[in-house]
Amino acid sequence: MTPTDEQTAAADAFHAGYHLALQAGAGTGKTSTLALLAHATKLRGRYLAYNRAIAQEARTRFPPNVQPKTAHGLAYAAVGHRYTQRLNAPRRPAWQTGQALGLTKPLRIGERVLSPKTLSYAMLRTVSRFCHSADTDITDHHVPYLRGLEDHDLHRQLAQHIVPFATKAWADLRHPDEGKVRFDHDHYLKIWALTDPKIDADFLLLDEAQDTNPVVEQIFLAQRGHAQLVMVGDSAQAIYEWRGAKDVMTGFDGTCLALSQSFRFGPPLAEEANRWLAITEAPIRLTGTPTVPTELGPLTQPDALLCRTNVGAMTQVMNLLAAGHRVALVGGGDSLRTLALAARDLKEGRRTGHPELVLFASWGDLQDYAAHDPAGRDLQPLVDLVDTHGTHAIVTAIAHLVPENRAGVTVSTAHRAKGREWPRVKIADDFTPPNDSDQQDATGRPVPRPIDNAEARLAYVAVTRARHRLDIGGLSWIHDHPEGTPAPQRS
Repeated sequence: MTPTDEQTAAADAFHAGYHLALQAGAGTGKTSTLALLAHATKLRGRYLAYNRAIAQEARTRFPPNVQPKTAHGLAYAAVGHRYTQRLNAPRRPAWQTGQALGLTKPLRIGERVLSPKTLSYAMLRTVSRFCHSADTDITDHHVPYLRGLEDHDLHRQLAQHIVPFATKAWADLRHPDEGKVRFDHDHYLKIWALTDPKIDADFLLLDEAQDTNPVVEQIFLAQRGHAQLVMVGDSAQAIYEWRGAKDVMTGFDGTCLALSQSFRFGPPLAEEANRWLAITEAPIRLTGTPTVPTELGPLTQPDALLCRTNVGAMTQVMNLLAAGHRVALVGGGDSLRTLALAARDLKEGRRTGHPELVLFASWGDLQDYAAHDPAGRDLQPLVDLVDTHGTHAIVTAIAHLVPENRAGVTVSTAHRAKGREWPRVKIADDFTPPNDSDQQDATGRPVPRPIDNAEARLAYVAVTRARHRLDIGGLSWIHDHPEGTPAPQRS
């Protein structure tokens, strides 16, 4: 390929030995750029991929002097192989693990009574959150907030009870031969991180840097003394903050450059993307490729339908199946199926072990929480879906899903669509606008509240999945919002 001026500037900075943060917008060829850097040097490098599939694909594009690996792959080679026997252990319910560690009695906090099963789930989630962090010890802030116990004082009571058991679980996990807690890959990654490892390489390339777990950030930045650090990502696509990921590009001490020429789509879609980039105050604006034909407008037969939530995706799946379409769901329907079965348990008068619904004694309890408690607003779509269709219809619909290569339309959440692209994309209607504020404009109409930054980033990911045609659909409210009209010009 013929490098763009931006790619040439990145190569020059890399060859000069600078630590480099490369902001790469949607479709701008970030992997091609990293391969360009790697092919122009004989130094030994490591490419830290976001997941195994990306690492495997990268092996076909990088020269032999650069080894693509995931952080887990490096950790396994260093210490994880010692835990092979524990990695092959069978799955076991959380309550059995909790019971083995001494979590055998219920706990009352406020008006809620937490069963040993619920406490065991909270304990294992605490360990998981600790493993994703850069911390050396388990403390209160690793304990997850549970539905119905969002109040700070109530959470503190929960943490005081959970932290000692989580600490006991972590001690159990550090034994390589046997233990009571099921050992998984995040555990040996954390064990490796706590050894202050040194990666033997002259330079490191960190991909998807905007969604890096703090534990990986800690390992990567610690190599600065002996290796050149290059991170690449798109701060506007940082959409996993809710599960502990961090945009390590912001504030990075190094040379900051950008890739803004998108080869995925043409100028009209770049303008739409820039609308959302301006809202997020992203450091880049995109330029579309004039030779790529891209349109914005209605679609009756999209290749992909992108939704805000899992429940919204399930609603679209059911509607499409009812209309006779062959439907695929990115990531499959397992998580939705378990949620539907948990709802069925509540409707039939049984408590459920599902982590989102574990504190509710009945379906009526959940309905009341979703309708009247501000913390439960995001559960209202699930309640509406189950009350409208019933759990049996939901489970049946999931059973009728087909693989993507056989589907007429693919349904996905925007989160799962990250890194993907389709020719024709439609945005589903569950991307709801901000609520109105108490203020009014000159005509007396309520002024909408500001757009949440995380929601704007997710919208940016969604609208940049299309190559040839985008139906903005459920995001069309942006045209009437003060922050979105008119669309900002490219810079």
